[in-house]
Amino acid sequence: MQKRIILQRIFLCVLLGYLCPFRLLAQDHYQVKALADTDKIRIGEQVKLELSAKVDLNQLKAASLRLTFPNLPDSFNHWEVVDRSKLDTVTNAGNNETFFKQTFTLTSFDSGRWDIPALRFDVFSPAGMVDSAFSQPIGIDVNTVTVDTTKAFKPIKSVRTVAWNIWDYWLYMAIGAAVVLLALGLWLYFRKRPVKEKVVPAAPLEPVYDRTLRLLKELDAEKVWQQGNVKEYYTRLTDILRTYFEEQFGIAALEQTTAELLQNIKPVTILNQQRDKLRALLSLADLAKFAKLQPTPQEHEESMHKAVEIVEWTKPAAKPAEAQNA
Repeated sequence: MQKRIILQRIFLCVLLGYLCPFRLLAQDHYQVKALADTDKIRIGEQVKLELSAKVDLNQLKAASLRLTFPNLPDSFNHWEVVDRSKLDTVTNAGNNETFFKQTFTLTSFDSGRWDIPALRFDVFSPAGMVDSAFSQPIGIDVNTVTVDTTKAFKPIKSVRTVAWNIWDYWLYMAIGAAVVLLALGLWLYFRKRPVKEKVVPAAPLEPVYDRTLRLLKELDAEKVWQQGNVKEYYTRLTDILRTYFEEQFGIAALEQTTAELLQNIKPVTILNQQRDKLRALLSLADLAKFAKLQPTPQEHEESMHKAVEIVEWTKPAAKPAEAQNA
């Protein structure tokens, strides 16, 4: 039993021998401090809390130690953290010392004397051992606003009129000017843009049959042969008929002789039925144009009548809708 107690004491001494040098070494090479810029405030006012640490880099690097700053919660002991600055580092090249500093902005909404507790700075060794250094607690009085109850309450002040300033409305004026400029630009654009011409629907084409009869009547009304222009009269008369045959029946009548034309109308039954009239008309016209024959007035009129009869005989059949309208 006594031997067991002796072994426990030896183990304890060895453990303290390992721990104590680490604590003494660490605490000798850094200093921590917490300072407040005031010791009294009114409710809602702010106080600056500055945490600082002075570190001997030569010793810390030799001992391979690492220092960490306290991490304050957003609310603690009647205090609230309004803002926290970044950790600031300043190195003194002369003695190789480094100063670490961090500032917290605190406020309180509870009246009384409240302490900012001692804050812990941790030092870690490579072996995983942890040593801590603590700052001194700081007491700060949080006072209420002093109210003199002996004096009468002051009346509520009336609404004051603020002087008008044009620069208070610059944004609205800029938006209004932009809208006006946009509207003006659109107006100018649409005003100068060329107006599309209205497309006038094309007049319906005159049917070949109607146009041919109209041309024949116009030729008859001009009294061409009565004025002595016999060749012109028969030339225009036959050209009107030949054009009618080309457009109505697809026969190249303008390029063919009288004999060729009479031969090519045989497949067209309705036109071939007027073969004798057409032969007589074309033969007389050829004599008048090329042989300088002078037909009688009766022959002139009969030629016109034959042309009209040939066109009316070959009039195309009306479509069902046209026949109903008629």
